Amino acid sequence: MAESWDGSYDPGSQSDDSHYFERLRVEPIYDAFVCPLTKQVMRDPVTLENGQTFEREAIEKWFKECKESGRKLVCPLTQKELKSTDLNPSIALRNTIEEWTARNEAVQLDMACRSLNLGSPESDVMHSLKCIQYMCHKSRSNKHVVRNADLIPMIVEMLKSTSRRVRCIALETLQTVVEDDADNKAILAEGDTVRTIVKFLSHEQSIEREEAVSLLLELSKSEALCEKIGSINGAILILVGMTSSKSENLSTVEKADKTLENLEKCENNVRQMAENGRLKPLLNQILEGPPETKLSMASYLGELVLNNDVKVHVARAVGSSLINIMRSGNVQSREAALKALNQISSYEASAKVLIEAGILPPLVKDLFTVGSNQLPMRLKEVSATILSNVVNSGNDFDLIPVGPDHQTLVSEDIVQNLLHLISNTGPAIECKLLQVLVGLTSSPSTVLNVVAAIKSSGAIISLVQFIEAPQRDLRVASIKLLQNVSPHMGEELADALRGTVGQLGSLFKVVAENVGITEEQAAAVGLLAELPERDLGLTRQMLDESAFPLIISIVVKIRQGEIRGARFMTPFLEGLVRVLARVTFVLAEEPDAINLSREHNLAALFIELLQSNGLDNVQMVSAMALENLSQESKNLTRLPELPPPAFCASIFSCLSKQPVITGLCRLHRGTCSLKDSFCLLEGQAVEKLVALLDHTNEKVVEAALAAISTLLDDGVAIEQGVAVLCAAEGIRPILDVLLEKRTENLRRRAVWAVERLLRTEDIVYEVSGDPNVSTALVDAFQHADYRTRQIAERALKHVDKIPNFSGIFPNMG
Repeated sequence: MAESWDGSYDPGSQSDDSHYFERLRVEPIYDAFVCPLTKQVMRDPVTLENGQTFEREAIEKWFKECKESGRKLVCPLTQKELKSTDLNPSIALRNTIEEWTARNEAVQLDMACRSLNLGSPESDVMHSLKCIQYMCHKSRSNKHVVRNADLIPMIVEMLKSTSRRVRCIALETLQTVVEDDADNKAILAEGDTVRTIVKFLSHEQSIEREEAVSLLLELSKSEALCEKIGSINGAILILVGMTSSKSENLSTVEKADKTLENLEKCENNVRQMAENGRLKPLLNQILEGPPETKLSMASYLGELVLNNDVKVHVARAVGSSLINIMRSGNVQSREAALKALNQISSYEASAKVLIEAGILPPLVKDLFTVGSNQLPMRLKEVSATILSNVVNSGNDFDLIPVGPDHQTLVSEDIVQNLLHLISNTGPAIECKLLQVLVGLTSSPSTVLNVVAAIKSSGAIISLVQFIEAPQRDLRVASIKLLQNVSPHMGEELADALRGTVGQLGSLFKVVAENVGITEEQAAAVGLLAELPERDLGLTRQMLDESAFPLIISIVVKIRQGEIRGARFMTPFLEGLVRVLARVTFVLAEEPDAINLSREHNLAALFIELLQSNGLDNVQMVSAMALENLSQESKNLTRLPELPPPAFCASIFSCLSKQPVITGLCRLHRGTCSLKDSFCLLEGQAVEKLVALLDHTNEKVVEAALAAISTLLDDGVAIEQGVAVLCAAEGIRPILDVLLEKRTENLRRRAVWAVERLLRTEDIVYEVSGDPNVSTALVDAFQHADYRTRQIAERALKHVDKIPNFSGIFPNMG
């Protein structure tokens, strides 16, 4: 025996394993078995003409070297010249060697088998595993021997070893045993072995993960095993994670990727990959698979939850294919395509990709087609949902043709068809189609087209009715649509809402819901805010229905922090203040409006709202409301009742003396209060309005200046109004508004206010030293509208920039 089985082999050494096992014999080796050139046991012995025997591969190499070097053809052993290179197979010797090898390998496998148990020393187990590897590498037939000897389950058992080195070698050995051997793969896949291998993918040690991936890669080459691997919970998820990991070595990543490619043979695996973020196989099947597979994968795509970036990628990859299926497929295929398109159209960027791919014409056709070719109603609902998604992506839909005659989505006949569908389908489709119109009316470039179609079709009455729909989504969509069109058809909306039908009350019920601040509430109050503010009938109806006390209570709760909201707080509060302010537009005609304003001290509330920093619209509307209230002050102030003069005083005027009455408002010359007569001299209103003259928003400045101007209006003591503004340090800010010339409206109001101020000599004296004011007035005199030029002329006369000819020429009668 060349070497005994004494356990001297060191599995951790760098020695050549093959050489080691070649020298390991359990039967004596005969010299005739050894090739003189390789010094190793021959596998294919051949004999030369002189009777010498060599390994075929070795002697052929010798002959080749002789020829290439130009040497004589000689026997390498005898060095005698050969006449021929003929090689005669030594069949008897080969059979003898094979029998001898088989006996040795059988004994070696038997010895390896005895050491393959968890109780054996680590070195023995590793020795046995290496031995099995060597024999499987040496001869394919040895893999059958390993299988027949039931060694595969024993190697699998070694995966439970506490030794990491043993586990790694066991994984490596299993890969060698099953490589290119379907029967061995089938045996390995029995039971829970594949699950055990998958568990190694999540081990901390990278060497174990790599060996496990290598083994799975080999197993995945068998189509029969692909389904089994994919059925292991978490297998595909972990493999997908490994392909995108930056911590794995490149070899492991590549093997994981190739394993997944092999697993794509099974449709269920493709679905799992898509679910776990590897969409390419599924998309390839949609693009290139057979019809049944295309249908299956498109259907599954519609069920996936995709993040927004992925939706864009999918839209670019298969959007056109899905649209083609939607155009020409049978109902089942169209359903799958529609559901997939519904999924990927729900993000603005991906919806734009679908528009470019031509999704609009077939969508519109599907919605409007009736008769034998029409889609089932459930699929029309999906089409409506996709159209809603696409429209809300914000494209220029007045430029994209959707019909055979180059109609667009906002062509009158298309919009009227949508309105007809809305009135003649179920709530689900109605909701989506209303959302389509919401999207179209959200754009300044298309809203007027939709408004024109609604007016021409008389659809406003039916649209208003949806305010009372029991389905919340349907109500929200209808309210948002009406809010969008209300700036362009406020009178029509007011007419539709006015009366006893109940829609107006329904809107206030929505606003009053105690559920935080919802999108529906913000939309409802936004719609109410857009109704014509001077519509007396509508305001009276709101007064009769006690809508304003409700609004006041909500505003107060918001100001006190009792109602909180993040997303819709600003539009909700802005809408509430606008609705509340409409009371101040009818004070002159409606006594109940004055009573309400007094009872709830609206002037104080609007003064408080002036300080809503960051909410420009709230500040602007509050200032407008204060302007309206202040204009009524001169009518509401209580003038003092003077006692009748005594008898002598009535005869002798020299004996009469006017009684002195204290506590009167110097501006309105009567008894005033903020609550009852809305006098702005109370509650520090003037100071707060003056502060807004420095606001960055021109509309806020304009509203504040308009409210301040009521202190200088006809019917009040103007000189006292000027004095109030001086005390509030408001003169310079008003002059600054004139100098800045931010808008025409601001200049017009500023010129009016400055002319009133210049009626006071002290102000004239102050302004005379500022040439900028004179320049601004001259500019207004030359370039403003006719009315403003007249006022500017009077102002310039006050400062002697224009001569006052009325004092030179006599009155001609």
